[in-house]
Amino acid sequence: MQETIVYNEKVGKVIENINKVMIGKEDVAVLSLVALLAEGHVLLEDVPGVGKTMLVRTLAKSLDCDFKRIQFTPDLLPSDVTGVSIYNPKEMEFEFRGGPILGNIVLADEINRTSPKTQSALLEGMEEKSVTVDGKTIPLQKPFFVMATQNPIEYEGTYPLPEAQLDRFILKLTMGYPSLENELEMLERISKEHPIETISPVMSKEELVLIQEEVRQVYIEKNVQQYIVNLVRETRNHEDIFLGVSPRGSIALMRAAKAYAYINGRDFVLPDDVKYLAPYVLTHRIILTSEAKYDGKTARQIVEQVVKQTFVPIRKEF
Repeated sequence: MQETIVYNEKVGKVIENINKVMIGKEDVAVLSLVALLAEGHVLLEDVPGVGKTMLVRTLAKSLDCDFKRIQFTPDLLPSDVTGVSIYNPKEMEFEFRGGPILGNIVLADEINRTSPKTQSALLEGMEEKSVTVDGKTIPLQKPFFVMATQNPIEYEGTYPLPEAQLDRFILKLTMGYPSLENELEMLERISKEHPIETISPVMSKEELVLIQEEVRQVYIEKNVQQYIVNLVRETRNHEDIFLGVSPRGSIALMRAAKAYAYINGRDFVLPDDVKYLAPYVLTHRIILTSEAKYDGKTARQIVEQVVKQTFVPIRKEF
């Protein structure tokens, strides 16, 4: 991971809170903040028990935001996500009861356990920041951030996410197992009291929305924009890639780079920001050829290869 020096005091305190609970996962903490400040969403894919849900809970508690959790199961209905209109006999009219998607920080736990119809209930909210129920469009409150988890090992009884929904996640992250030292420290901390119980809010909703607006104003030079486009176009021409990254991927990489620059105390994007974030932003947006899969190649390996092969713009100001 690149060395991250946090200049924004509020953002730094959020990362400190996450590091109190998630030992040795500073890179995941920073990348989660990148997605949040870029107004995107995160897909966490890893084995059970490594702290995926705890990460989201810690983030929500640090931000003093309305936290909602959706436990996806095969029998979950779209209305269980978006909400439903219920008839009120006293008022003699239907009243809308909002679902968990109307929260600020939404944990979509084990998203691949439910049917595609229910998975799609998240699509409009993630992309349009609104939901439609009974023909009425209801805007979601700001901030709105979805962090979905899924287990990459056990596929029995699961429904893989369609490409259209995978594309809605700005980053795809993995937690990984902790090191020996970190796992020992984790046991020591949890033996008396769980660290999440000591976490207190360090940023309000209003401050978060203001920071998201500041991130949009981060400057990105034409050469760096060209570098992003070159990276994305290279995935469309690579021999091992059946389907390359769409223009939405270019936009996602630019927004993520702006957020990462902001976290590092800069009001401009460096090519190194793009280079570091590319595997996290682009890996889940490509489909490999059958030959590449047969040869044991992974999407991340191919994206890293594309990054190495693509010319990096160099100018004095960089």
